Amino acid sequence: MYKVVRMYGDFEPWWFLDSWEEHIISSKEYEKYEEALQDYQRQWVYLSERFPMKKSKDGVMTAFWTPEDRYWCDECDEYLQNYHSLILLEAKENLPTGLQRKSPGKRPRSCKMKKKA
Repeated sequence: MYKVVRMYGDFEPWWFLDSWEEHIISSKEYEKYEEALQDYQRQWVYLSERFPMKKSKDGVMTAFWTPEDRYWCDECDEYLQNYHSLILLEAKENLPTGLQRKSPGKRPRSCKMKKKA
């Protein structure tokens, strides 16, 4: 099983910070990798045409942004950038046992303040 996930939040997708799932704006599941990759690539093109800045990791995680899309965080005492993120995830059970990563546990988040609507 594969998933193509879009998120919007103040962190890049590869951090998988606590509560990262709360920032998901869309998610679609696929049985075949080729179908998931095709959807990921289609959405990647769409986002890259709308947002001038982008950074990728591992070829299947990309953050897109505009420098103007940020907000002031009183707790952090700085501006935080918002990112439109795209990820292609593979279900852990699809991987051979030797390739499955162990859970790193909880990851710290530098700012506990939630963006207010």
